[in-house]
Amino acid sequence: MIMEITHRELAPGVTLSAVRTTKFKTSLLGLTFLEPLTQETAAANALIPSILRRGTREHPKMEDLSAALDELYGGAIEPMVRKKGETQCIGFAGSFLDDAYALEPSQILEKAAALLGEMLLHPAGDGTSFQEEYLESEKQNLVNRIRSRINDKQQYAMYRLIREMCAGEPYGVDKLGEEAEAAALTGEALWKRYQDMLETAPLQIYYCGSAPADRVEEALRSALNGLPNTKRREIPGCLVVGMPAEGRVRYVTESLDVTQGKLSMGFRLGESCTQVEELAPVLIFNAVFGGSTNSKLFLNVRERLSLCYYASSAIDKQKGLLLVSSGVAFEKYESARDEILAQLDDCRKGRISQEELESARRYIVNQLRTTLDSQGRLEDYWLGQVAAGLQFPPEELAAAVEKVTGEQVRKAAASWRLDSVYFLAGKEGMGE
Repeated sequence: MIMEITHRELAPGVTLSAVRTTKFKTSLLGLTFLEPLTQETAAANALIPSILRRGTREHPKMEDLSAALDELYGGAIEPMVRKKGETQCIGFAGSFLDDAYALEPSQILEKAAALLGEMLLHPAGDGTSFQEEYLESEKQNLVNRIRSRINDKQQYAMYRLIREMCAGEPYGVDKLGEEAEAAALTGEALWKRYQDMLETAPLQIYYCGSAPADRVEEALRSALNGLPNTKRREIPGCLVVGMPAEGRVRYVTESLDVTQGKLSMGFRLGESCTQVEELAPVLIFNAVFGGSTNSKLFLNVRERLSLCYYASSAIDKQKGLLLVSSGVAFEKYESARDEILAQLDDCRKGRISQEELESARRYIVNQLRTTLDSQGRLEDYWLGQVAAGLQFPPEELAAAVEKVTGEQVRKAAASWRLDSVYFLAGKEGMGE
């Protein structure tokens, strides 16, 4: 089923990506501001969409908003906070019945866009501040979310690795910010941050559904009529740090009351890998190394040698990072670390069988093709493309993956260098 993708600039710094397809019974509509990640603004930015979702001037309570969504055949709008490279993405994603499937002629798209615009531009209150009740409630929710990071030790270990590895870099800032900044937010400061965002942050609009792009554009122009028409900043870039010198690896060990160790390892490429030709071999390398259930980390470190309870790797293409996450018995920390490095060395030396190569290729191609079957994954894909300043669709990347050779994968593997190792040990755990 053919998908048509249209990119348009509706105003300076306000862009629309519209995917026209009859594949889904619902339409997805997203509004996302793109802000640079900073320690000073991350918590405030993360808090804003949750407060806006509590109520608008016309629908001041959540019950009122729920009633309005019910009238749109049970639509849903969720606040979203994401991190793409060193860009904090803040806004909403709304899902609504596609007009093509309504029981009678309707303009669900226009009504949904109007409700999203109302939520974004006209929060409940007097127009000069957020409602104190909503602010305090959502601020406490944010503080609780930040505190709860430590409850998921796998995610916590990766958070700590990135904080240590990228200290002093925007990438080291978490998408939710930190507890101290969140707890200290005042209504006046948050309102100012909200106004600054409306006036200066690039806005990415995404639509996926059966409506033609002209109709989508008209609906969004009307819905966002009150958005300040100012010259907005450029989409934030991504600072790519050079690779560390040989042997200059940072080791960090932290002890908590845990029964299983968490070993996270960070590697740098020294450059971004965002263009199709350079990204395709990196994706296959990652699938071979640790990014799939047929990877070397899974089959060897976990299954054959039983050194890890789990082991996987992921790539940040904009930042040029390779991040390994694993769960280990405390006493197997060094053995697991050394074997992970040995498996990477095998990739660097081209010790990749044809079966491994083709399995990784099928895995990546299948991932990209199944992206086309999910509106949420499509929206997230295109948001990542916009944040990176790219426009190639999943199909183009899949076609490039199909052509990657084993030698290209070997070269991609040879480029990574270990930067930092973080180990979460038990109270009586071992250190480096």
